[in-house]
Amino acid sequence: MLKPHDYGTTDFLQILKNRAPESVADWNRFNRMQENFPHNFLEGTTVLALVYDTGVIIAGDRQATEGYQVGERRIQKVFKIDRHSAIAIAGVAGPCFETAKLFQVQVEFYEKMEGTSLSLDGQANYLSNLVRTNLSLAMQGLVVLPLFAGYDLKQRKGRIFKYDVLGGRYEEDSYYAIGSGGKDARTTLKKLFQPDMSQESALKAIIESLWDAADEDIATGGPDLIRRIFPTLTVITEEGVSDVSEETVESMFHELVSRLEQK
Repeated sequence: MLKPHDYGTTDFLQILKNRAPESVADWNRFNRMQENFPHNFLEGTTVLALVYDTGVIIAGDRQATEGYQVGERRIQKVFKIDRHSAIAIAGVAGPCFETAKLFQVQVEFYEKMEGTSLSLDGQANYLSNLVRTNLSLAMQGLVVLPLFAGYDLKQRKGRIFKYDVLGGRYEEDSYYAIGSGGKDARTTLKKLFQPDMSQESALKAIIESLWDAADEDIATGGPDLIRRIFPTLTVITEEGVSDVSEETVESMFHELVSRLEQK
């Protein structure tokens, strides 16, 4: 087993900067070059999370924009961190992906160093520090906004953490959504949320929220029934992290469309 004194710190990012700085992306350099770029950066849009009676659901649409165009239709915005937590990120795609990967590695590195899992609060605090390191880039437009969710084994419930660009950490006890369609998604979640709602009801609320966000926000990608591209939904319970199958998500969207047509 690795020991903390082997590196002098349990902060994987700091170790990486000290021992292999070439492995850390220099986004400041890319931002300085942006004026000469022939295109804009890819940007992810809407992600959201919702607490229900036995866990929490975290989700995101699949679309990324490039200026006023669709840059990518199948982008991944939700990432598993460990057995009981996951992160969803909105913002400029490159720094977002790097933040998610560094967060994954940090949590795994801590577990190997200490021989124990990092608590959900500990993970949330480290993510706060990771977002704070991106502050100079955020001030230049390379914004990374994460939404972190997990099942707390001590408190035996799902929890949601949101962050601002300064790394400020805030907990939401019911639901939250960020990104360009975040406000529209939150409006629907506010209407549908109920304390101790079932997983089935929570999934339906997430589906309807993503539908409404895509309907109001041009940057948010809704269900693509022709290409069969659907938002990503991840469920986190005491048993662990599991993705809702595409077949199930597709079926739920078809059910929603049928229900809306009957109104």
